[in-house]
Amino acid sequence: MRRLGSVQRKLPCAFVTQVTEEPSAKREHQPYKVLATEIISHKALDADIYSAIPTEKVDGTCCYVTTYKGQPYLWARLDRKPNKVAEKRFKNFLHSKQNPKDFFWNVEEDFKPVPECWIPAKEIEQLNGNPVPDENGHIPGWVPVEKNNKQYCWHSSVVNYELEIALVLKLHADDPGLLEISAVPLTDLLEQTLELIGTNINGNPYGLGSKKHPLHLLTPHGAFQIRSLPTVRHSELLSWFEGCREGKIEGIVWHCNDGCLIKVHRHHLGLRWPIPDPYMNSKPVLVNMNLNKCGITFDTRCLFNHFSKIDNQKFSRLKDIIIEV
Repeated sequence: MRRLGSVQRKLPCAFVTQVTEEPSAKREHQPYKVLATEIISHKALDADIYSAIPTEKVDGTCCYVTTYKGQPYLWARLDRKPNKVAEKRFKNFLHSKQNPKDFFWNVEEDFKPVPECWIPAKEIEQLNGNPVPDENGHIPGWVPVEKNNKQYCWHSSVVNYELEIALVLKLHADDPGLLEISAVPLTDLLEQTLELIGTNINGNPYGLGSKKHPLHLLTPHGAFQIRSLPTVRHSELLSWFEGCREGKIEGIVWHCNDGCLIKVHRHHLGLRWPIPDPYMNSKPVLVNMNLNKCGITFDTRCLFNHFSKIDNQKFSRLKDIIIEV
């Protein structure tokens, strides 16, 4: 349901927000919090959030599938960031309380180099043929996940380029109460964005795998639709997050009819994340690799080999899947 191939610069919050002087519980070294007021934002109203489809905001790192070297590839998020001189100039500009949109960037000179294969994210504004940085001074973009690139080893663990497949976690097609891990053709994921979750991503809020035997999976954006969400009101959403089992999630992303995405994070409501027992770990999970095993051999250390051994097995929850090598 997400706008395919796009990286949102920063998803707008469903509510008008205010900045407090308390240190952020979400971002280190951020000396303030951003909290939601009870007023619904103009962007949310303009996008008709009341008729939008609410989905779970999954806590991972953003990925993208598109072609590279003539075949479908997984791409990792890599924002192009300013060099030290330009960053200092930008911060001084912000401290003067001016609008970041009015800051002048020289894209060719102000930014750190990126690999030649780097591409800017779709929907990034262009000016004179150059991408326009966002309000944080970053240019969102992607780099292909090469097989032997150690920097993206956890990304690499969920794809097999020889067979052109990826390890994907989503809801079972016939049972919304059941999760499913399957080997999905990369061609089926072309021009989609997904979230990589697992042992070494964002502190592993879902408790997948272990340091000795890490486990990572891809989850398509919008994969987990929320069925019992109350009206978009501050008090009702706060009660839902605090008191409903389905509310034990990082946040909500509304997919609006015009393609706009609107979010609210637990932190916007003054609630903490991660939490001990997230909703994702309340559902059973089925391993359904859908692979014709004839003639297919995997490296014994790879995740595909492990999941092929436990194909058609059902587990009480994701945490119960133990990687054995």
